[in-house]
Amino acid sequence: MTTFILVSGMFTGPHVWESTAARLEEEGSRVHAVALRGLGDAGTSGARVDLEAHVADVVAAIDGAVRVASDEIVLVGHDYGIHPVVGAADRRADSVNRIVYLDSGLPRGGAPALAAVADHGLREEVLRVAGGGVPGAVLPPPAREEWRHWGSTAGVPDTELDRLTALARPQPLGTLLQPLSLTGAAAAVPMSGVLCTGNGASIALVQARVNLGEPTLLPLVDAGMSFLELPTGHWPMLSTPAELADTLLRAAAGRGSRLTAPDAASPPAHLGPFLLDVPEVPRERTGNLDLYVPPAARGPLPAVVLVHGGPVPAEARPTPRDWPVLQGYARGVAGRGVVGAVLDHGLHSVNDYERAAADLADAVERVRADPRVDADRVALWFFSGSGPLTADWLGKPPAWLRCIAANYPIMAALPNWGRIGVRFRPSEAVAHAGSLPLVLVRVGLENTEIAATVEEFVHAALACGAALDVIDVPNGHHTFDAIDRTDESREAVRRALRTVVGHLTA
Repeated sequence: MTTFILVSGMFTGPHVWESTAARLEEEGSRVHAVALRGLGDAGTSGARVDLEAHVADVVAAIDGAVRVASDEIVLVGHDYGIHPVVGAADRRADSVNRIVYLDSGLPRGGAPALAAVADHGLREEVLRVAGGGVPGAVLPPPAREEWRHWGSTAGVPDTELDRLTALARPQPLGTLLQPLSLTGAAAAVPMSGVLCTGNGASIALVQARVNLGEPTLLPLVDAGMSFLELPTGHWPMLSTPAELADTLLRAAAGRGSRLTAPDAASPPAHLGPFLLDVPEVPRERTGNLDLYVPPAARGPLPAVVLVHGGPVPAEARPTPRDWPVLQGYARGVAGRGVVGAVLDHGLHSVNDYERAAADLADAVERVRADPRVDADRVALWFFSGSGPLTADWLGKPPAWLRCIAANYPIMAALPNWGRIGVRFRPSEAVAHAGSLPLVLVRVGLENTEIAATVEEFVHAALACGAALDVIDVPNGHHTFDAIDRTDESREAVRRALRTVVGHLTA
């Protein structure tokens, strides 16, 4: 028999697990939902509670389960709850059979739980509250409409959201600010991850990050961590409790997909050859910028600046300007008599959009200053996660900007990104684009959450009469031009190249 020890996230307590726990018990499992100090009841919410106190709460639950029976013990940590779960597993590694990460981050020894909060604004809010230095200080729970800032509420019925809000408790700040102390023993405990795709996570996206060399994820490959998905938001115990229970049973059995390590003999798709045959135009490298200038160029030529997506780990090698797909587009425009430019910018995390925007603005000015470039005829071509960067140029398009293109863009923050700043909202900025030509390459098999951001942008662009040209790739996936080696993909790339260059040379 299996005993599931369930640990909930910030502001919540055992009540969120009621329906899932009932289903697990129906299937023959024992269940213990832990009431963390300061969160499990109203009476202790102002106590001086830190992360170690919550670790101790989970350790006590493990010891209690061992005394009752010789079951296999599976720890499940949701959101913040994974931090005390991993801390407890580190102290009771011999008693725990598996750790399940339920739509949660990866705790790091020596780092506080606050470091796992993606939303930089929320982090600053916590630090402002903590700045008062009041012993036993707490973070007030979200209002009903604010829960979405802490994770997607997709699928949660209104009645459950009302109850979540009514039963929420203030979070003791010590639980978020105290670094997690680990010996490393928990690394030997088998692990499973349950990703909620409605919150912006998926196995494919995690594998893509591994392929890019994300250092925090590479150990999961060696550990053989299994992954499963649930098509719902960040609160599956409230939106799909029965499905969550079934998924936890599968996770406890070690089922699911596993990540694969990058293989030098068989490179990941984004490092495969470009879809089209393009001229071997030499590149010129200066700082973080590569130029592909058409041979025997006469007079100043138009230019296309290609902006890679992301976030891309700072440790990724090769860096984006050496990816064949971006080199292929640069050589493709050079073969049509236009200067191609590819830069490496600083979008290494979802909090880096301002830095990436500054890198892009600097690169654009350097391209325009090159005597071989016609400074009055420039296009910007964005890919994937660089989509929010289009907002700067849509909101105040300069006269020299002749076209903005975007391939399979992410046009708004995904639910698990938190807030990335009002500056980076293309769907609002497009109202000011005027007659600037916009070229959108849209894939039919896009991730659902990404597709929603694209459709929001398209709707906004059409509503304001923007000059939008959509190139659809019905059978294309995200990054189709790197992974879908089909005639449909090739024709879409050719059409995109023709269209963008056409706006520069007309």
